[in-house]
Amino acid sequence: MKRRQIGLAVLSAAALALSACSAGSLGSSDEDSGGGKVTLSFLTDNQPETVKIAEGLAKDFTAKNPDITINVETRPQGTEGDNIVKTRLSTGDMTDIFMYNSGSLMQALAPQKNLTAVDEFADKLDDNFKKSVGSDGKIYGVPFGNYMAGAILYNKDVYDKNGLKVPTTWAEFDANNAKLKAAGVDPVIQTYGETWTSQLFILGDYYNVEASTPGWAEQYTKNQAKYATTPAAKAGFDHLQEVHDKGYVNKDFASAKLTDGLNKLAKGEGAQYPILSAMLSQLIADNPGTENKIGLFAIPGNDAAKNGLTVWAPNGLYIPSSTTGDKLEAAKKFLGFVASPEGCESLGKASQPTGPYAVSGCKLPDSVPQAVKDMQTYIDKQGASGLALEFLSPVKGPALEQICVEVGSGIRKSDAAAKLYDEDVKKQAQQLGLEGW
Repeated sequence: MKRRQIGLAVLSAAALALSACSAGSLGSSDEDSGGGKVTLSFLTDNQPETVKIAEGLAKDFTAKNPDITINVETRPQGTEGDNIVKTRLSTGDMTDIFMYNSGSLMQALAPQKNLTAVDEFADKLDDNFKKSVGSDGKIYGVPFGNYMAGAILYNKDVYDKNGLKVPTTWAEFDANNAKLKAAGVDPVIQTYGETWTSQLFILGDYYNVEASTPGWAEQYTKNQAKYATTPAAKAGFDHLQEVHDKGYVNKDFASAKLTDGLNKLAKGEGAQYPILSAMLSQLIADNPGTENKIGLFAIPGNDAAKNGLTVWAPNGLYIPSSTTGDKLEAAKKFLGFVASPEGCESLGKASQPTGPYAVSGCKLPDSVPQAVKDMQTYIDKQGASGLALEFLSPVKGPALEQICVEVGSGIRKSDAAAKLYDEDVKKQAQQLGLEGW
């Protein structure tokens, strides 16, 4: 999975390329045009959907603010793009506004030094997003996009046919799986032909870890908590083993790929698929008419009273500390537009929302898929959603997906897998130079 650290090979859940401006050409548009007008440069990655959204926001903002022009520029994705961002920040040569990751990767930009705080927008932002762009009590960004969830997509027709209800505990989920298996339906779809998809029972379970052990991410980052010795954290590995050992997975789990899994779910050949909610777009595109046939629920934990959804925050829009004077005032005005219902409407026109907005007062259109509406219910309920671990800690081992495949294939037991993963993250934490490792 490789968007940020989770490794969304598919998203990064979406990654195509336009030719990008070279580092030397960036920022060429940030001269004031005179006459009281201001021209801002806006750097984003070169994924076509991202560029479409950025250009739509710029156009709609300028229509309401004709004295401010925003020129969208692009950079490569991945490591090359990261290096451009960090280099331009360190040299004070960044564009007036730029899009970048939220969460722990944003923290790596040294926001107190390199970014401009935008605390005036804090009241407009969802609490989860504020955590993902906050540092030392200040807010540094506004959302560019929608929330994504690590959850279970399910076929509503299969559920209805078998008289099932959405589970809020793992025991209820297990009971549903037993009924589905008896009915001849694959209860849980797994697609290890694309190894990143194997991780959702662990990564999508972090809400339950935090609900059971508040502050676990901070302890984990300091090497004071581990998967193998924290029952709530090890539960993800236990669940991965359980669905295999009980015969709940599809027979072709070892070779099936993401597209196979989505199609199985859409056709009712499998009932449930633990996956990222952003994969809905592909499912619907490949299976027209399924918009309202696929629902979504959070990966269940042990306590129905603490049932909640693990979410990935959208990217952020930031103003570098090098933006000053009239440009700073104009840049803040643009961020205020993005963090408003008008901005959400503009974003929705450019790209069909695949998750809830992180801006207060923004409403999803009735046309969004049912699973997106299901996500919104968790966001709306106080305390029923929480950030994925990668937004709270920079520690993630590179071998997680391979370890998950082994557990989900019956090759390695969950206890041994948790211990192995603890060793895997140790190497990465030491490379990052974190204290306590």
